[in-house]
Amino acid sequence: MGVCPAAVETRINGTNHGINGGRSCWAVTGTFCGGSVQGTFAQKIFNCMDCDFYKSVVSEEAGAFVPSKTIITVLRSV
Repeated sequence: MGVCPAAVETRINGTNHGINGGRSCWAVTGTFCGGSVQGTFAQKIFNCMDCDFYKSVVSEEAGAFVPSKTIITVLRSV
């Protein structure tokens, strides 16, 4: 499958204290999860919100959590 797009997405480096898109993968199109390529944000967000990793990031970041809308705005503007 190659390298997950979240791992090389530099436009959101540092978001949610992650490297590249690693702690914002739910907002990155075409990420790898469960052994398959995921679609767009709209296609995958409900699955992502049920993901233990997503829940962990939300909990760990608490008040500093960067919401999806902000992340997507950055991805679209750069």
